[in-house]
Amino acid sequence: MAVEIFDQRQNTLGEGPLWHPLRQQLFWFDIPNRLLRSQKDGQALEWAFDEIVTAAGWLDETKLVIASERQIFIFDLETNTQTHLVDLEKDVPSRRSNDGRVDPWGGFWIGTMSKTDPSAEKGGIYRFYQGELRLLVPEVAIPNAICFAHDRSCAYYTDTPTQLVWKQMLDAEGWPLGEPIVHVDLRKKNLNPDGALIDQHGHMWIACWGAACVARFDERGQLVDRLELPATQPTCPAFGGSNFTELYLTSARENLASPHQADGQTLRLNGVVSGQAEYAVSLD
Repeated sequence: MAVEIFDQRQNTLGEGPLWHPLRQQLFWFDIPNRLLRSQKDGQALEWAFDEIVTAAGWLDETKLVIASERQIFIFDLETNTQTHLVDLEKDVPSRRSNDGRVDPWGGFWIGTMSKTDPSAEKGGIYRFYQGELRLLVPEVAIPNAICFAHDRSCAYYTDTPTQLVWKQMLDAEGWPLGEPIVHVDLRKKNLNPDGALIDQHGHMWIACWGAACVARFDERGQLVDRLELPATQPTCPAFGGSNFTELYLTSARENLASPHQADGQTLRLNGVVSGQAEYAVSLD
């Protein structure tokens, strides 16, 4: 399977890729540099912010809902204006947002973590749904792999240092139901799960930080495929293209003593598998 370089810009910590289904356009973030990036018809696009931004969902053709280090806000791509929605750990300046994704109900799940030492200070995973922000999972060091079964049965997430991906059953409105169970155990393989998403077959694709690969797991959590990548630290996948048969992956250059050319670049794999559109955010 050939891996293409979709965008040559080398992100320090590329994250949060989002294919906007109405615009047919990929967006992603470079976290330390406080940038939202995109590309359209070969033209590189970029927006700078005055705080860290890490993840987004789409609201309509021109607006994204973005999680930053201290809030969730609407960003208008046409006017560059921001509309505050809710504070996100505003009184904890030592933390920032991290991985996030929108669930089938339109709820925006977003994790928080320490800016400097995740082992000493832990964040959590929140859900912002129809105006309410609720803490779902406390005491998470590095929240990642937030994604959802398309039949609305469950959510998935990880605390990366544990090397475990958890499965959380959901009720009829998308709130947690009962206790989570381990879905994927990567400890024996010594793989560190970063971002993840679910394809149309119910399989999970996980970007494996530091292992230069993206791995696919079936509905039982068993490894069924592993695709090698030219980037050492892949961070998060996203399905895109007109038929959602393109798999995009962000990556990072940070903390690499001898980075390769592709480290930090945004990658694309064609015809790997079919996914589906990300869900729109529901505000009311």
